[in-house]
Amino acid sequence: MEYIKGITFGAFAGKGSFNQKAAYQSMDLLVERTGANFIMLVPNGVQETPQSEKIDYLSQASMDDDELTKMVNYIHEKGLSVGLKPTVNCKNGTWRAHINFFDRDVPCEPKWSNWFAAYTEFQMHYAKLAKITGCEMFLPGCEMVMSERREKEWRQLIGDIRTVYDGLVSYNTDKYQEDNVTWWDCVDVISSSGYYPINDWNSQLDRIEQVVKKFKKPFFFAEAGCMSSKGSANVPNDWSLKGELSQEEQADWYREMFKTAGTRDFVQGFCLWDWTWKQRSLQAVSQDRGYDFYGKQAESVIREFYESK
Repeated sequence: MEYIKGITFGAFAGKGSFNQKAAYQSMDLLVERTGANFIMLVPNGVQETPQSEKIDYLSQASMDDDELTKMVNYIHEKGLSVGLKPTVNCKNGTWRAHINFFDRDVPCEPKWSNWFAAYTEFQMHYAKLAKITGCEMFLPGCEMVMSERREKEWRQLIGDIRTVYDGLVSYNTDKYQEDNVTWWDCVDVISSSGYYPINDWNSQLDRIEQVVKKFKKPFFFAEAGCMSSKGSANVPNDWSLKGELSQEEQADWYREMFKTAGTRDFVQGFCLWDWTWKQRSLQAVSQDRGYDFYGKQAESVIREFYESK
């Protein structure tokens, strides 16, 4: 597997977003400024609550197939690879990791069996599109922590995906969960979300390395990022943090991640979070406290590392 110098682009963009000129201008900026060779696209599926059994992937909350196809083609024309990671979110705001049901199906209660049927339909729709557009990687989910114990259903889903898609298949587990997934043997690439505290990278990499050795699979961080806010370097997964603006802290976090993880041979890349589909002016982003690194100090750190690989 080629070393992944990736960036997540336009995650959860709503219908029509990728039809706008601004989306292609933003992609051009990403290519020009970052040294990336891989783009992760994240179509959005929506369910009402963590206990809903239906998933809507054709609503206004997600890009349609035509605009997604055109963006994949444009990225390929730019010479970059594409990963497709359809991801479900809860409309009521609950984090997807908490989607959960009784282990045994119970009459008159929401059921894993019904949910996985809906989830399989959602993933198969995009697996077929990934095949048609030539996406280099397909990831059927992200940070689905409470569902990961359902090994049989995940193995069945990945087997179904392989009937329509012949590229690399991965799965993006959450931070700290790498050694809790028991079915890594059925994917081609292990991946996780690398939102680790700035001073905890070495211990977490030691733990992850044991998983990689056990399953003998390539590994990369399918997500990794830190907000440009005071305190974010210690809890980079906390998107609700309200710290003061600090481009320096975001840049320092990236330096430390690249310094430690970049020397570990088993880490075969990153897909950084994130780059919005509609960029603002450099003056506006200089005051942004979120994960986007366009025009911030972290952008230079990222470009220097990616160009060195």
